[in-house]
Amino acid sequence: MAHASPTRSPADWPTGTRVVLAAVAVEAALLVGYFLLTPARVTTPRYVLYPFLWINAALWAAARTSIPRAPRRHHLVAAVVAAGYFLLLANWAGLVTLTGGGHHGVLDGVLGLTIGSGSPGWARVTFITRTVAVSFIPYRVIGYLGLAYLVYAATLDVTGAVVSGAIGLLSCLSCSFPILASLLTGVWGGSVTLLSTVYAYSVDVSTLAFFLSVGLLYWRPGFVSVLSSDED
Repeated sequence: MAHASPTRSPADWPTGTRVVLAAVAVEAALLVGYFLLTPARVTTPRYVLYPFLWINAALWAAARTSIPRAPRRHHLVAAVVAAGYFLLLANWAGLVTLTGGGHHGVLDGVLGLTIGSGSPGWARVTFITRTVAVSFIPYRVIGYLGLAYLVYAATLDVTGAVVSGAIGLLSCLSCSFPILASLLTGVWGGSVTLLSTVYAYSVDVSTLAFFLSVGLLYWRPGFVSVLSSDED
């Protein structure tokens, strides 16, 4: 006699799956609400979805990544490495910049808090002082925090520290691609057509680089944890 397999309740689903599904529900509500309550219209669907792909990938990887057991000193070192990694990404992406340089300083009219418009995930909140400017773009901040968490776990995983260093440049490409692209087009003669093409797909390439960074930092192919082997 055949027996029906027991139905798994949502509580039995992996943590990463539950986190992402909850995030997707919130994101869908935000998107529907935004386009119903504002005159905005979708012109390029992938740009509307990219922020949520960043956020969900970061949440999924972070929720499924366990922190290795290690001495307190190792945790402190890993935290410093992860914080530096995040600040580097934030600086390269223009999320955190110094404003004290230059001959004329910062104009009074741009000081203070500015809230920009945009679909969920894109809206930029900027706070500018005479010494520093901080921009909060939700999907960038959450994405880079997710990468920093993965670097924290990888640094604790001894040999993972090597991986995090190797992946660092790739992760920075996800935020600095437009800068590198402009330099590249300068080397190739500064063609207006080429420059326009590069910038037209910069978000696509940045998203691909981000996903590759998350995947390599999560799976760390080709590296075996020294800590894990010591505990076996």
